[in-house]
Amino acid sequence: MSRSAHPAGPRYADVLPEGHYSPPPADLNALDPKVWARTVTRDEDGVVTVGGIAVTELAERFGTPAYVLDEADFRARARAWRTAFGNDADVFYAGKAFLSRAVVRWLDEEGLNLDVCSGTELATALSAGMPAERIAFHGNNKSETEIHRAVEAGVGRIVLDSFQEIVRVAHIAQSLGKRQKAQIRITVGVEAHTHEFIATAHEDQKFGIPLAGGQAAEAVRRALQLDGIELIGIHSHIGSQIFDMSGFEVAAHRVVRLLKEIRDEHGIELPEIDLGGGLGIAYTSDDDPREPHEIAKALNEIVTRECEAARLRTPRISVEPGRAVVGPTAFTLYEVGTIKPLEGLRTYVSVDGGMSDNIRTALYDAEYSVALVSRASDAAPMLVRVVGKHCESGDIVVKDAFLPADLAPGDLIAVPATGAYCRSMASNYNHALRPPVVAVADGEARVIVRRETEEDLLRLDVG
Repeated sequence: MSRSAHPAGPRYADVLPEGHYSPPPADLNALDPKVWARTVTRDEDGVVTVGGIAVTELAERFGTPAYVLDEADFRARARAWRTAFGNDADVFYAGKAFLSRAVVRWLDEEGLNLDVCSGTELATALSAGMPAERIAFHGNNKSETEIHRAVEAGVGRIVLDSFQEIVRVAHIAQSLGKRQKAQIRITVGVEAHTHEFIATAHEDQKFGIPLAGGQAAEAVRRALQLDGIELIGIHSHIGSQIFDMSGFEVAAHRVVRLLKEIRDEHGIELPEIDLGGGLGIAYTSDDDPREPHEIAKALNEIVTRECEAARLRTPRISVEPGRAVVGPTAFTLYEVGTIKPLEGLRTYVSVDGGMSDNIRTALYDAEYSVALVSRASDAAPMLVRVVGKHCESGDIVVKDAFLPADLAPGDLIAVPATGAYCRSMASNYNHALRPPVVAVADGEARVIVRRETEEDLLRLDVG
């Protein structure tokens, strides 16, 4: 296959309006450490390696597409969060980002707790040996079966999400002769995403009990009256992919104000406050996330300041990073199939995966980076849109990025920062087989979630 540049390579300035694009990087072979896992590098032949293994070897052994996870990076990030918050706070990894039994064992060994939001996530955690008392159980519509299993297992906390659930959990706990520790999730009227937050009029969502109108205060009253519940704190979650801490400051002010009202009315000071997750990561070089120690310092200062002003003891803080732990640790490895230059527009690069292994671009208009990883190239940059193989025009993996103009079918490309919400939201659209998750560390690679097979799909089809 010729490595010559593709015809009619578009000028990116003609494709995207001014201010809506970044110029091509000076070196297409460079790998920005902000968006790639820590052990990712290029060898002397220009092939990208991770954990000491070349991606060409990984593709040959495990096929493509595949999620490739840097175990050393995952463990280092987990430790960084644990160290940043210390022994006077709790860090719950948000399992919804990506969960497997290997991940559960890594979390246990690195000292993180685990947040689950379904009965099957709970089953995964328990089967991998996570102590139940280090598990928090979330969800806006937990079934009686799920609650029964959680209480019976002895989970450390259940996050109560509605008035009905307060009664449901209390009843099930009493029937089992237990008193279940719980937090009440409240909606504080703050919505935060990336660098923006809005401080009012965001109670209109399915999660939590609104602070406005006294509903959260009433939920506290009801929980305190039920013998099956031991109310240990208040939970708040304000958004996702957050870089700016200002939203947390407003949220903490409102949560602490509720804690003060609880003390004044009931004569108790709840011992815990959970500020949720949503901390951002770098998907592209334009993103600039904070380090865990910076986040810990900021959150501790915010809560301490608010409590001192309210003359309350500072409660124990919990946070729930998921994406911020696993997101940067993995990339998705694809093989290029077809390349379609469209004169005056862009070049479409089709890969052997797509929206079935990464729905985030179609669902959230998410931005990603991409790189040629099976070799280095000195060719000129080419504006591309990386798309999948599905029968759907919205099947886009990377909207606009630059790859070398000598890209050819059979090349391997990789999209970094796909550790969070890609495998966990993967589907069988067009009967696609969900890719494996391959963990690499110290020159060794192993499958921690295997690739689906045709037999897996046909076994479910009983017609």
